[in-house]
Amino acid sequence: MKLGLLERLLAAGGEGGAALATDLATGAQSLVTASSAEGDLELGEELLAEVRRAIAGDRSATVEHDSRSIFVEVWNPRLRLIIVGAVHTAQVLAPLARLAGYAVTVIDPRTAFGTAARFPDTDLRHEWPDPALSRLKPNRRTAVVTLTHDAKIDDPALQAALASEAFYIGALGSRRTHAKRVERLAAAGLGAAMIGRIRGPVGLAIGALTPGEIAVSIMAEMTAVLRGAPLAQRSA
Repeated sequence: MKLGLLERLLAAGGEGGAALATDLATGAQSLVTASSAEGDLELGEELLAEVRRAIAGDRSATVEHDSRSIFVEVWNPRLRLIIVGAVHTAQVLAPLARLAGYAVTVIDPRTAFGTAARFPDTDLRHEWPDPALSRLKPNRRTAVVTLTHDAKIDDPALQAALASEAFYIGALGSRRTHAKRVERLAAAGLGAAMIGRIRGPVGLAIGALTPGEIAVSIMAEMTAVLRGAPLAQRSA
């Protein structure tokens, strides 16, 4: 691999995902991202789409195309989940997300809630969510979920998340709570399209009541959105 291509692969993989496509017969290679392709391996539209499906699916594979064997090596950054609110649901959601391969961060300025005893093996941030999110820089491989029911904490977190490329943004609360949240965010100057990115009430509609059930519904919806499953679609 040429040094320049390797450097761009490492950079693209850290930013939001990429794949190196290699013709196993000739050694020709191309670096593919969601928006670009470069290198000496010619990729038609069909093969390019196949490579991007591999990136989206987090799966390296050998693709057979036009009598050619193309090895697609996916370089995606680790999935991340940023939870705002060290509440009971977060205590279940954090280990559940880790089992699914996410690096988990819990943000809560209330130090009595965010303790190592309640959140073992978890990156805890005892600060306000907007500066914390500014430092964490959510990207296309990041989900952000707010769980506090406290507008002073959740609203700044949502504004910061909406300014990022986070693939999933969810907020706990009833439909009435979410309607009031939408009003506040609109009054703060956010447009309808931007506010519409918020999954509220958060999680799939499975009738969840307990913290554990709510965590399962959130994890399921995050997965559906990440993988583009039909369950990710919501009715108006």
